[in-house]
Amino acid sequence: MLPNYTVNIMAWLRSPIKGVMLDISGVLKNGNVAIPGSIEAVQRLRKCGLKLRFVTNETQLSRHDLTEKLRRIGFQLHENEVFPPAPAMVETLKGLRLNPMLLVHPKVLIDFKDVDQSNPNCVVVGDAAEHFTYERMNSAFRLLMELKNPKLFTLGRGRYYLEEDGLCLDVGCFTTALEFATGLKAEVVGKPSSSFFATPLKDMGLDSSEVVMIGDDIESDVGGAQKCGMRGVLVRTGKFRPERDENHPNVKPDAVVNDLAQGVELILSSESFKSLIKHE
Repeated sequence: MLPNYTVNIMAWLRSPIKGVMLDISGVLKNGNVAIPGSIEAVQRLRKCGLKLRFVTNETQLSRHDLTEKLRRIGFQLHENEVFPPAPAMVETLKGLRLNPMLLVHPKVLIDFKDVDQSNPNCVVVGDAAEHFTYERMNSAFRLLMELKNPKLFTLGRGRYYLEEDGLCLDVGCFTTALEFATGLKAEVVGKPSSSFFATPLKDMGLDSSEVVMIGDDIESDVGGAQKCGMRGVLVRTGKFRPERDENHPNVKPDAVVNDLAQGVELILSSESFKSLIKHE
């Protein structure tokens, strides 16, 4: 029996690909370890001249620290190529003139240094990990219940992610708890938000139809990208679970590949890519 990635291989590779967006956790690395073949795969994409952006819902590290961590484990990239949700959240807060209560990991607070946090009139939830204490959750709940016009923001809706020691609850679980308790609906600033994907697309200077998103989260990575007009490719690494993801009721990936290396090989060996290179 042929592997699943071959089912739609002609369809997703038929149109030219000029840029690739890559999720980080579960695609490039698990915890502090690079996934086998992922460093070389990124190098191959760069060598062939494709535009690259690294899009992530990582909110346990600042943008700078995340970039440095990836460099330490072997990836070659620049900080301005990395798009986490915290900088986008800062711009949203400034634009709306909101003062947040930050329910985020201490290591990401530096990204919010230019935001006024006095007299908070909204709550921002990130992946605080072990800092999701009852006291902090309850403080956020109380603030939202006391505000006349409460606003709740979340830096993602992921359910879980994979670390070296196993699966971990993600920010979506804690966001949902606050939604349930307050009756509010959180605004997502991060994947799968269309406005979040629009920023790296604009930075690449490409149309969404020219870009492929590769991720391990079928809803946030693949589904979010497809809603923006990109092609969404799912990898069988990271948080991928065949019983849940290969027959998802709502999201149908353009392709499913074993890992990033295999996805890159398919892109670079496709006739549409060879034709594009030949005419440039």
